[in-house]
Amino acid sequence: MLIAQITDLHIRMPGQKAYRVVETDRYLPPAIEALNRLDPAPDLVIISGDLTDFGRPQEYAHLKNMLDALHAPYFLMPGNHDAREALLAAFPSHAYLQGANGFVQYAVEDHPLRLLMLDTVVPMQSHGTLCSQRLDWLRERLAEQPGRPTAIAMHHPPFITGIAHMDAIGLLSGAPELEQIVAAHPNVERILCGHLHRTIFQRFGGTIASTCPSPAHQVALDLRPDGPSAFVMEPPGFHLHEWRNGVLVTHHAYIGDYPGPYPFHEEGGVLIDE
Repeated sequence: MLIAQITDLHIRMPGQKAYRVVETDRYLPPAIEALNRLDPAPDLVIISGDLTDFGRPQEYAHLKNMLDALHAPYFLMPGNHDAREALLAAFPSHAYLQGANGFVQYAVEDHPLRLLMLDTVVPMQSHGTLCSQRLDWLRERLAEQPGRPTAIAMHHPPFITGIAHMDAIGLLSGAPELEQIVAAHPNVERILCGHLHRTIFQRFGGTIASTCPSPAHQVALDLRPDGPSAFVMEPPGFHLHEWRNGVLVTHHAYIGDYPGPYPFHEEGGVLIDE
């Protein structure tokens, strides 16, 4: 099973620049092209939040028009820049978005690795939370199939990253409770997150929690406690999570055209000077 993860698209309308710099909608088509060229092709694509920049209906319509070119089936999740009602209205064929108790939470069951999607959104706020209703939903889903390999996906990461301005708008409540739930279920292989626009890993509840880069702008790598809120135009990227022989392996992939690939050996197996 091969899962592609993209995140933090922040789609605006054509010609509009996020933060006066980034025409975010110009970055998604190359990401879709990169995903469509993958061999083997991904079984599905997770898009882990901040689908649009303002949660406006026209932004979701623009997003949907671009995602129609994606070959693999895709599953959407909201982030702090999204609006649940507008998201649901724009993707009526994605019935799973109806979720539970007003939250966009659902299970993807049709593959060797089960996926449980958590909604961390606090409407009109940048930080995230996992309230008792959302955590109870997760407990119930995990109890249904306690021995089945499972990954959890959510927008806000449940750990401190060291990037201060992002940690200030991270998962501000529910992380300790989530860690207890995950620790009680060793079948949880990974927690896949967005929000940080960077690749970051940490052990959490006996498993690994990770964040994914954006196909557009990246959060600046600044670990000073007083580091300013800033982004950089580092190479865009995505993650590939391969489930093989009972093990989940993650690859960081760059989007764009770069020289290569070049062989490490000449024809006949002669080693090139190093």
